[in-house]
Amino acid sequence: MRKGKIESPGIEMTIGQLASAVGVTVEAIRYYQREALLPTPERRRGAIRHYGERELKRLRFIKRAQALGFTLEEVRNLLKLEDGAHCAETREIAAAKLAVIDAKLRDLQAMRHALSDLVAACTIEDKAMRCPLIDTLSQSATRS
Repeated sequence: MRKGKIESPGIEMTIGQLASAVGVTVEAIRYYQREALLPTPERRRGAIRHYGERELKRLRFIKRAQALGFTLEEVRNLLKLEDGAHCAETREIAAAKLAVIDAKLRDLQAMRHALSDLVAACTIEDKAMRCPLIDTLSQSATRS
């Protein structure tokens, strides 16, 4: 520690270093700051802001939550519960997200099955017959 100067423990990075450490852009960090998802540190050492372990962990949390399918509004709600005293609420939010993902998986499986059947129908080499895939996709959406 330098004499006469209080230094924060841990790491210190510029916004560019923080962005690089998490794999986001500087503009993404600024966006999260405008949306109050990530705090904006005070300017020190001239005009440069420095970010520490707290901001690094929060930014990683935001990106990981997004990768799991959480919207920024859901991330905001999760961050409000970060003190560890709201496990039941956090679990409810995660369970709701899991239900949405399960429904999407069921829909994707149904889509995969339908498309697989159409691809299989296209292997029939009957020159007199129209393409079954084009024919089916050209029909009204109300038909199943």
